[in-house]
Amino acid sequence: MSGHRRRPPQSTFAGSRAAGDRTTGRRAAVRHQAPGPGGQVPGPGMSRRARRATPQRKRWIDYPRGGRTGPRRWLPSVRQLLGLFLFCFGATVAAVGYAYATVTIPDPNPSTLLQNNVYYWSDGTVLATDGSVNRQNVTLTQVPADVQWDFIAAENASFYTDPGIDPQGILRAVVHMAEGGSVQSGSTITQQFVKNTYLDQSQTLSRKVKELLISSKIGATMSKQQILQGYLNTCFFGRQANGIQAAARMYYGLPVEKLDASQGAFLAAAVNEPSLFQYADSDPAARAQAEARWSWVLDRMVTVGKLTPQQRARYSAAGFPAPRKWAPGSGLTGQVGYLAQLARSYIQAHDPNITESSLSRGGYQIHTTFDRKKTAELSRAVAKVRKDRLDPAHRSVDRDVQVGAASVDPATGRILAVYGGPGYDRAHYADNADTSGVPVGSTFKPVVLAAALQYGAVLQPGKSPQPITPASKFDGDDGIQIKDQQGNYVTDDKDPTGLLHQHNDTDQRWGYIDLRKAMEQSVNTPYVQLGEDVGYGNVASTAEALGLRSSSLAAPSAGFYIGTSTPSAIRMAGVYATFAADGMRATPYSVTRVTHNGSPLTGFTAPTPVRALPAAVAGNVTDVLRGVIARGTGTKAQALGRTAAGKTGTTDDYRSAWFIGYTPQLATSVVLFKEDPKHPQLQSLIGVGGLQKVFGGDIPTEIWTQYMRDALAGLPDASFPAPAPLGQGADELGAPSPSPSLAKPPAKRGGSTGKKATTPRNAPTASPVCRHRKCR
Repeated sequence: MSGHRRRPPQSTFAGSRAAGDRTTGRRAAVRHQAPGPGGQVPGPGMSRRARRATPQRKRWIDYPRGGRTGPRRWLPSVRQLLGLFLFCFGATVAAVGYAYATVTIPDPNPSTLLQNNVYYWSDGTVLATDGSVNRQNVTLTQVPADVQWDFIAAENASFYTDPGIDPQGILRAVVHMAEGGSVQSGSTITQQFVKNTYLDQSQTLSRKVKELLISSKIGATMSKQQILQGYLNTCFFGRQANGIQAAARMYYGLPVEKLDASQGAFLAAAVNEPSLFQYADSDPAARAQAEARWSWVLDRMVTVGKLTPQQRARYSAAGFPAPRKWAPGSGLTGQVGYLAQLARSYIQAHDPNITESSLSRGGYQIHTTFDRKKTAELSRAVAKVRKDRLDPAHRSVDRDVQVGAASVDPATGRILAVYGGPGYDRAHYADNADTSGVPVGSTFKPVVLAAALQYGAVLQPGKSPQPITPASKFDGDDGIQIKDQQGNYVTDDKDPTGLLHQHNDTDQRWGYIDLRKAMEQSVNTPYVQLGEDVGYGNVASTAEALGLRSSSLAAPSAGFYIGTSTPSAIRMAGVYATFAADGMRATPYSVTRVTHNGSPLTGFTAPTPVRALPAAVAGNVTDVLRGVIARGTGTKAQALGRTAAGKTGTTDDYRSAWFIGYTPQLATSVVLFKEDPKHPQLQSLIGVGGLQKVFGGDIPTEIWTQYMRDALAGLPDASFPAPAPLGQGADELGAPSPSPSLAKPPAKRGGSTGKKATTPRNAPTASPVCRHRKCR
């Protein structure tokens, strides 16, 4: 056996491979034909239920759920619910993050930038407002701390610690909406500021989302103080009041600085129900709800630790701070419109940055000199005298008669009262107190006298000026010829002789009379000649020193010296106030202080009084004007019953009538004129009030006396300083001495006595002419 070799098996490797192939194939077949439930092998004949029970390839989202039947197949698993929640949460966070990153803070609404301008009486109460929006912005420092906390306690106690939004408030709002209620704010003070300033008041979900996003950004970029200030300036409080300053004025007549915690609590309550609480002064139901809310706000102040229980008890004991009466629609009626316009013009003249455009945007608080009581007294005086003296319903000549008046403090120049006319509400828009265009008549004579006392007069051609005093004598007869400083007769192309014959109101032969008497009786001729002798330049410079504008002064003429100039009643009151102040001129002014958006503006300090006349000159002018009331054309002013000085004035053809008078405490001018609004030119006053001639000593003096009696009530009867002596004064050439009754050389009356008249030499043919006759 050992000699035989065994044959190796055939193709061992090949056989093994074949066997392996067969084994793999069987396994695949078994795998593909594994029996299903119940031992069935899947195949074409397998039932649908069996097919569904057969394990399938795993899906990324197993929904509807495999291996489940009936409703369970549609119920998500806990894992699926958790995944869905995480997905939604992540998507929401991503969306919010994207929105927050891309949202920008918009520009403020244009309406929130609008404010009105507020004008204040001298006592600090509101005189008037103008503008389409009743708002005056203030700084937070102007709002008392207790008032700030009234709003914080009521609206957002966590204001200083929250990020600008309140999740709990938002949740409450969402729950309310889910229950079918309207969209609510759940708003913080920051959100309300955003809504008021950058968005609108619509109650929509999209607006709410914007509000939240912008509030978050505002909370991160603005300080809490800035946000609170903006909120208080943009809240609507009812009564057309936007912002806390306007609300303080409308409800309590106070600036916000003077509010207390109790009043602030009411305003914090009014923010919630402005349309209701604005009637808390008159509607019992509104008051009851306002009082309940006010009490709740004070309780909240105690809760947040900003009021002690003792302080709370004191406010309770004091009672509900009822707002003052509200008069909707009250505007620029009566004198208010004229006063506001005076102040408006003043601030524009004193600050070039204040333009009509800037005023239209508002935000100015303008504190005036106007005295509320005296303004009312002046209006009453005009109304009373008009009622007593004029009857336009039965006397047509009394129609279109107008009055202008102004009252000035001599010591300071403060304009205390004006009467500008019936009022803007009665379609009278021109301010008669500030009108330039009505000749002042003989009320200008004291200016001529003041210039003569100060500069002297050239009484002989080529000679130096001679001193003049109230005792100096000049020709007072009617119809005399006037010479200039060169000795030439002043010409008049309307006179048959070609020469000016100056007239008085009457043809009374006064002869040579002193300037004192000529002033008392308002004789024209002495003052026309005196003016020529003093010179136009000296008289004009004196007028300007006393406060008259050069633009209101008439051109050189004989009439200039007896009142053809046309300054306003305000300016003329200022001139006489300077006499009252012994020659110290305090320029009339109407504004004491101006702020813009709560910040004070410079340039509105009171004018400093300056020396306009030597005290001796002013004192002597006053002494002469006292005689006008004591024994002259102004005797009706004696009804005032106290020391006073003044002058009447009536112009040519009775086109205006004036009385300007003063005491040491008050200077007031009154002018009467007639003008048809449809044909704006001065008309004659002849026949007005049933009078044949209307003089300044009549109706204007009555108005002046009635007003001054009321305005000075309670004040002592102050006396003027005794006038300083001026020494010896010169007389006009030809004046007799010592007796003023002696005859004058007749040549000055154009040869009316039969004596040879002096022939004029080189008469200046271009000289302006005045033939004023009725200038009392």
